[in-house]
Amino acid sequence: MPQGLPRKIKLAFIGQALVATLVISLGVLLGGIIVRQSLLHSMLQQEASAFRNAHRQDAAHPLPRTRMLTGYLVPASGQGAGLPEQLRGATPGLHAFRSNGPVVYVDPDPAGTLYLLYDSRMIDRAVFITAATSLLLALLAMYLTSWLTYRTSNRLVAPVSWLVNVVTHWDPRHPDAAALASDRLPPESAMEVRRLAHALRGLARRIGEFVQRERDFTRDASHELRTPLTVIRVATDLMLAEPELAPRQKRSLTRVQRAARDMEAVIEAFLVLARESEVEPQCERLPVREIVEKEVERARPVIEGRPISISVQDRGAPELFAPRHVLNVMVGNLLSNATRYTERGQIIVMLAPDRIEVRDSGIGMDPDALSKAFDPFFRVDTDRLEGKGIGLSIVRRLGERFGWPVSLSSTLGEGTTAVIHFPAGDTSAD
Repeated sequence: MPQGLPRKIKLAFIGQALVATLVISLGVLLGGIIVRQSLLHSMLQQEASAFRNAHRQDAAHPLPRTRMLTGYLVPASGQGAGLPEQLRGATPGLHAFRSNGPVVYVDPDPAGTLYLLYDSRMIDRAVFITAATSLLLALLAMYLTSWLTYRTSNRLVAPVSWLVNVVTHWDPRHPDAAALASDRLPPESAMEVRRLAHALRGLARRIGEFVQRERDFTRDASHELRTPLTVIRVATDLMLAEPELAPRQKRSLTRVQRAARDMEAVIEAFLVLARESEVEPQCERLPVREIVEKEVERARPVIEGRPISISVQDRGAPELFAPRHVLNVMVGNLLSNATRYTERGQIIVMLAPDRIEVRDSGIGMDPDALSKAFDPFFRVDTDRLEGKGIGLSIVRRLGERFGWPVSLSSTLGEGTTAVIHFPAGDTSAD
């Protein structure tokens, strides 16, 4: 799930704080080690130098012997009999024999080698307290600065989040541009947020105008097309009533009449899609089998004379409470596609309590064509003159409008199956 901007900023600050904590801690640790080594080396070097000066003036000057410091002098000609075993073989310089143990400083000289054994716990404690205090202060300052910066950033981002929330809850059909008026913006809105809100207000107005123009055009065009279609249908009815009509003329008039009725159904579908979603079209209780059988009978003349059979299998056809013409258009388009792309074989319409299946043994589709089947104006076989490629697009849009999702499955060369799914709450048994 994508993260929001405030959460991303919070995670960025947390990550920054963790990295800064690690870097500061490592820096203080390394700094403490360097300071400790430098301090011990400088102090013991000064002790060795002071002893050397005093020893040159008085050969009997005693070696350092305190609670913290113990000195050993091995003459150049001596064997170092009193030297502790752990100091034998130590090279010049500062050495630590074990963790949290004493350190030894070896100072070679022509007059003899001086060994200074020093208990460094006091210096270690002082360095630790200093480093811990510095680390604590640095982390507190860093965390306080990060928190204040985060609070400031959060206040700057809050108007953007408010803007996103308002736009997210917009109705796409009626975007509320007034919700982004200048006086409604959060007081801490920066200039960029106000400019963005102004741009979104203009976009909302243009979208509203565009949607309204589209609805008006679809509604007006649909109403205007009804008049000539009504004339065509009435004229064909009168001509078909003539007893002297030749069979060939009768078939032609029947096709014209069927095409006019198909166009009327499509116009009704366009009107349904053009209406507001909250304005429900006129619904009625209708038996699915009755509608399917009528559409099958209307499809039979199309396959007349071709080696194709069409049948209905009823396995529990439901009843729906919906506009009759919507289901007519959906089933009619699926049957139209099946008859158009089936050369031989069979077309089976299977009715079940939760679906309508239209199976054919036609040319089928490969996966690429199947993924584009619902796209407007897409046709599997462009060499065929019939069809404009909008039937399945209309079927899908009507299905989405009424909660009847449509699915397709197909195998190239074997056929296609289209399914209209009915939610359980929309159906009842015959």
